[in-house]
Amino acid sequence: MKPYYGWVIVAVGALMTCVGIGAMFSLAVFLQPMSDATGWTRAGISSAMTLDFLTMGAAAFGWGMLSDRFGARIVVLAGSLLLGLGLVLASRATSLGEFQLTYGVLVGVAGGSFVVPMIAAATAWFDKHRSLAVSLVSAGLGVAPMTVSPFARWLVSTYDWRTSQLVIGVAAWVLLVPAAFLVRRPPVAVAAGPNPGAARSGEPGMTAGEALRSRPFIVLACTFFACCATHSGPIFHTVSYAIGCGLPAMAAVTIYSVEGLAGLAGRVLCGVLGDRLGAKPVLVAGLFVQALAAGTYFFVSRLGEFYAVAAIFGLAYGGVMPLYAVLAREYFGPRIMGTVFGAAAMVSSLGMALGPAAGGWIFDTYGSYAWLYIGSFGIGLGATAIALAFPPLPSARLGSLRPA
Repeated sequence: MKPYYGWVIVAVGALMTCVGIGAMFSLAVFLQPMSDATGWTRAGISSAMTLDFLTMGAAAFGWGMLSDRFGARIVVLAGSLLLGLGLVLASRATSLGEFQLTYGVLVGVAGGSFVVPMIAAATAWFDKHRSLAVSLVSAGLGVAPMTVSPFARWLVSTYDWRTSQLVIGVAAWVLLVPAAFLVRRPPVAVAAGPNPGAARSGEPGMTAGEALRSRPFIVLACTFFACCATHSGPIFHTVSYAIGCGLPAMAAVTIYSVEGLAGLAGRVLCGVLGDRLGAKPVLVAGLFVQALAAGTYFFVSRLGEFYAVAAIFGLAYGGVMPLYAVLAREYFGPRIMGTVFGAAAMVSSLGMALGPAAGGWIFDTYGSYAWLYIGSFGIGLGATAIALAFPPLPSARLGSLRPA
């Protein structure tokens, strides 16, 4: 029996999200070594990640529209080339401003080219196992802390930070450029699904602009924003927080890896549960657990405690992330999936941008990360409340959607 090519798309998507987003998030590993070597403040270096999230979100919207029109292959190929270029140029930066421009803008724009187009491509290939397929594509985000981050930590321990970033940039080219050529559009019959009339987004003439003004999209974007604002700070600063608690640097990085491993499990678990129970109830439950776990970091200081909280936190935030794409697909169909999910990702990137900058400012001001975790807990509860406002999914056609 010939293997279904949709699973190749899933595998390529997982590789691209792992390497692409993992390379960007490796800045968390470089934070302290760069500060020590250059004298740049943690807030200044962290601001590069804030720029990453802002530019990645705006770029994701543009990349999503381009993937709807031209297909995902050309988008991810361009992003792969740009990612390596950004990392190589950042490794040669001679000032903080130059580093923020190259790492915060070029790498951010490149990062936006992977998640949205590849998830949109995967949803077009699958109907029966859509939640699981999307979860596996995004599983690359969970694998990244177990692969790219330890690799970056080893490089920094062996070489200087500049050489380490240069190596990661070249490795991104080697891995991602060939993989981009494996991306294909689905056959027309697959893209249409078993009921082509029901697969269209809303009414036959419904535009992307009308979809972006509808209630489901507004709730989706606001929930996505608050969710990312909840976990971005803890994800980025927990390594530095653990080091400040007296843990060795390599042990602190393993906490990040535990989060990633748990996130991988969470994506698979929530993907399966989303197919069986529906994406909305699984999302609400996951957001509530995420809020509790983020707040619990306030109370931990030992490695075993960090591992326990990281496992729950990673399971929750990793599990909920693919569900936004599933909800976008269910409410709006495949025709404008890249545009709609790209717009939601752009809004979510504003939430992701808050954590690194706020955490750096909190530490530089108070000498502690305590308020970061308290704030994350409160925002997480808000995300849970917003998610409860999702309207019911139509049982047949989506034609009942109207602009809000």
